[in-house]
Amino acid sequence: MELSKREKKIWRTWEIVPGAVAWFLIFLPIWGAFLIPRVVAYFVIAFLCYWVWQSFKTPIWGISGFLRIKKEGRIDWKKKYKEDKEKGDLDWDKINHVLTVPSYKEPKSVLKMTMDSLMAQEGVDFSKIWIVLALEDRSGKAYLDEIIPWLKKEYGKKIVNLIPIIHPDGVKGEVIGKASNNAWVMKKFKKEYVDTGKLNMDECTLSTCDADTIINPRFFSALTYHFATNKNRYERFWQTPINWHNNSDEVPAPIRIVGTIGNVSHLASLQDPEGLIFNYSFYSSSFKLIDSVGYWDIDIIPEDWHMFLQAFFGTQGNVKVEPIFLPTITDAPGGDTYWKALKNRYVQCERHAWGATDIPYAVIQSMRHKEIPLYKRMARLGKLLESHFVWSSNWFILTLGSSLPALLNPEFFQTALGFSLPRVSQTILTFCLIPLVVVVVLDWKLRPKYKGKMKLKKKIAWWLQWPIMPVATLFMACLPGLQSHTKLMVGKRLEYKTTEKS
Repeated sequence: MELSKREKKIWRTWEIVPGAVAWFLIFLPIWGAFLIPRVVAYFVIAFLCYWVWQSFKTPIWGISGFLRIKKEGRIDWKKKYKEDKEKGDLDWDKINHVLTVPSYKEPKSVLKMTMDSLMAQEGVDFSKIWIVLALEDRSGKAYLDEIIPWLKKEYGKKIVNLIPIIHPDGVKGEVIGKASNNAWVMKKFKKEYVDTGKLNMDECTLSTCDADTIINPRFFSALTYHFATNKNRYERFWQTPINWHNNSDEVPAPIRIVGTIGNVSHLASLQDPEGLIFNYSFYSSSFKLIDSVGYWDIDIIPEDWHMFLQAFFGTQGNVKVEPIFLPTITDAPGGDTYWKALKNRYVQCERHAWGATDIPYAVIQSMRHKEIPLYKRMARLGKLLESHFVWSSNWFILTLGSSLPALLNPEFFQTALGFSLPRVSQTILTFCLIPLVVVVVLDWKLRPKYKGKMKLKKKIAWWLQWPIMPVATLFMACLPGLQSHTKLMVGKRLEYKTTEKS
């Protein structure tokens, strides 16, 4: 978007903030141990209290989400539509679903995951699902000449509307990534299918997913119900729980650990009582909403939260995300070797943390859209700040913040507060093992049946992996987040890299 000189300065300032805050908090226990030890101690205790709240909130909401998954998995959505249908609802049989699947050099085995899951959809007419394979021209002629005929041969007779569209390389103003691919491809799709009258935009949903997505067999049936019956259908996103269950048995333990925590955390976040939910990875909306905000911005890398913000400010703050509790299964980052898999996860997390670029975007848009109530703007901005501040600094506060002040300042250690701080911290973190156990069990229960049976050796290894959790979260979550925020702080741009899956 175009920025004034003043806005450019504000933008750059807020690019610096996440990294600056992270490094300030990391070094706070060191210099603060000498200058303000009591302030540091009280800050650490306050953060520990916050961590306890987060630790217990996740399994509590996670259990609630698990129960809703069980309930919604049994619903016949078309039957429910007939029972609930009211005046003003859309006709079930007229609703079309457009799904864009961005792909860059994805092997057949990966694309097959998504395509086969689409073939397994229940309760919807296949002629109403439009699958747009958003292929990258930079994949190379050899790849495209192989993959397109294979797709048409393998699925062309089964899927009526299978549409490969090639996104050209080097379009002016674009940053390589899912957002620019989606934007170009869907604008072309609109010209060819909506503008010509083949599809009515008012009766279309638009979804996007990665190429390694296994979509729940009842998802499009449920989406039809929600889109048809929601009076605010043109101001809504729909989001499913995302689980790294497809290959979790094969990836290294550190990746499995952060995946397990992430699975339940995402499920829990879908039930935020304040409604501060963002769409993530695989999400749906009305075609009309995405079109009204100009499709995905082409100069950004992480596109999911950013798309929500585009819609939020484009609808005067009226857009919301509503959950559909039908889990989506994806691959965890993998690789040909153990260390390559770890590297791929690190790179993926670094790219996700680059979502901190949404902070200056949200700040500028909040300044421009004063018609949106202040509390709405501040709530969304606050959620962004909380997510990124905690991401890159929590490990250091929890592990070093409670011990360094007493170790570095013997005089402070002689005080009651200094003496008690490490012990209080250890007690609180030990207490947090209770919700962790619940998270682990809950993720195990969420695993699909076809992945539920393991050899005894793997089962034992899976349960014995948890002592390395502090190391796993440091190297697979905190450090890549810190690196990403530091790059943003010093003005170094991130290059988009696709994540290899196994």
